[in-house]
Amino acid sequence: MAGSEVPVQTHVGADAPQRVDLDRCVHCGLCLNSCPTYRELGVEMDSPRGRVYQMVQVADGKADINPAYLEHIDLCLACRACETACPSGVQYGRLVEAARAEIEERVGSKRPWPIRLLRDVVFNGILPSRQVLRVLGAALYAYRATGIQALVRGSGLLKLMGKMGRIEEFAPEAEMPQFYKWYGSVLPAVGQRRFRVAFLGGCMANVFFARLNEATVRVLQRNGCEVVIPEAQTCCGALHVHAGMRQPARDLARRNIDALNAGEGLDAIITNAAGCGSTLKEYDELLEHDAAYAERARAFQEKVRDITEFLVSAGLNTADLRPLSGRRVTYQDSCHLAHGQKVRTAPRQLLKAIPGLDFVEMPMSDLCCGSAGIYNVVHDEMAAAILEKKMRYAQTVAPDIIATANPGCMLQLRAGVRRHGKAAQRVMHVVELLDESYTAE
Repeated sequence: MAGSEVPVQTHVGADAPQRVDLDRCVHCGLCLNSCPTYRELGVEMDSPRGRVYQMVQVADGKADINPAYLEHIDLCLACRACETACPSGVQYGRLVEAARAEIEERVGSKRPWPIRLLRDVVFNGILPSRQVLRVLGAALYAYRATGIQALVRGSGLLKLMGKMGRIEEFAPEAEMPQFYKWYGSVLPAVGQRRFRVAFLGGCMANVFFARLNEATVRVLQRNGCEVVIPEAQTCCGALHVHAGMRQPARDLARRNIDALNAGEGLDAIITNAAGCGSTLKEYDELLEHDAAYAERARAFQEKVRDITEFLVSAGLNTADLRPLSGRRVTYQDSCHLAHGQKVRTAPRQLLKAIPGLDFVEMPMSDLCCGSAGIYNVVHDEMAAAILEKKMRYAQTVAPDIIATANPGCMLQLRAGVRRHGKAAQRVMHVVELLDESYTAE
């Protein structure tokens, strides 16, 4: 019967949404309430179900990649909360990344030239380049240290700059010295060596979260880890994948696999950034059609662990923890840790293990904060609306500290504290609290 025929996927490529993934969606709508953009707008086409429907129409040749399609796909945060809610196991993160890759392949060259130039500078010129990041970090550090930033913010000039002025609030503060100084080091375990691990410092984090990276290494050492910081490591490619730039992401993945020799001789490959970890754990998918790297990518990703995940599985050293009394802390789930990597209990277990810390659950803790890589720059108004709701939930438990497990979330939540929080409220990575406890007198 003609009605029982399987639809033919007209537009298909290695990086386009695949029929086997699209057909998992039964359009039940259980994903709707978990989607930040649908919760905000109430528009079907800005829900996971609606976006999958649009992908099917494009795949079957019934719709073009037109401006409306671009808008709806681009407005997605790719937080993957819909994956957690979905009873059919739809791999929505894989689908939206494939849709963006198809967009990049088919119409990327038709974008206005300023946008093409900006994307090329950011993704190909800044993120993979240690030298450029070092110079950029030094310049931004001087911008703040000399008082120019405070002068600009106090002058009212930012209000006249429109969108650029609004997103300046989310600009990270460069830290000196940068974490790059530790590249090529092998740092010994404190006490008996139990593990040999590699730590990936990321790209931007080496400049803007250098102290967090150092705290991560110290905590690993305190837990019996000899820590290798590979000299040849580079950006993980997560932001490239989210933007649909899969070929540059593959190049970066190959470089990291080579830098760590696919993880040979290591017990684990550690990251403290949930967004990076999610992509690192999917290197096997990214390189599944690469005959030279497919097997090495599988060996690599099998050893990738988020720092919270690793510490719990390794058996946290609680003997050296000192009390952090009088602090009330809540935890915000980083989307790519909770929904992408399915790691939820480990960060909470670590916080509860710190003596004296008063841990309290935040309502809707796994609702996206609006950071989503560079989403809070590209879609700053939507990100701000989502952030306001997140902070409303956070303030119901009156925390002194909002803990999370991703640098991007930290930036977003710090802006949230400035806008909607209380005086002296802090945003910290889980590992920073562990480090404070280990080093407390």
